[in-house]
Amino acid sequence: MSVFVFERIIASYWQRLTAKLMRHMLAFSLFLSKMPELCMTKLDRADIALLETVQRNNRLTSEELAEIVNLSPTACQRRLKRLRAEGVIESDVAIVSPKAAGRPVSMVVMVSLERERADIIDRFKSSVRSSREVMLGYYVTGDADFVLVVTAQDMEGYEAFTRRFFYENPDIKGFKTMVVMDRVKASFAFPIEVSDED
Repeated sequence: MSVFVFERIIASYWQRLTAKLMRHMLAFSLFLSKMPELCMTKLDRADIALLETVQRNNRLTSEELAEIVNLSPTACQRRLKRLRAEGVIESDVAIVSPKAAGRPVSMVVMVSLERERADIIDRFKSSVRSSREVMLGYYVTGDADFVLVVTAQDMEGYEAFTRRFFYENPDIKGFKTMVVMDRVKASFAFPIEVSDED
């Protein structure tokens, strides 16, 4: 290989790498610009006490909540209704045992798309949202474009999923699978802290 050809290959690779880095920096700056919108709801100490409690157990009665957070049952109901309406509480769900549901196998999958075009990204996001096997899906920066948590009954079931979900999708450049050996922690509870202003 001549020096000229080698230099062109390096220049082409560097150009692609720089373009990808610029796209990720643009996406991150867009994310940062939206941070104020994401954090618009001001939470006081009572809100935080309620959220900490319902994140651990959302089946408590208003009377039980009132005892824990030192509010009246009516005040608890009113605050929870507001927190749901404002989108602070996104959903009230049950966490089901994968084994009991007959889906004991979990995978963490890193997915790379062919191109980072808005229509391709939106199409893949839509397919992630509509797939029942995908438990969690994140659009990320770094080596992969998406990180998914996928559930299956067994490895044969996961292979069938990969054929349908990845191999038949022309927008996917590649994917890397890591099989979960042990679920060490499963939680959607966020640590919530009181701001210094309160």
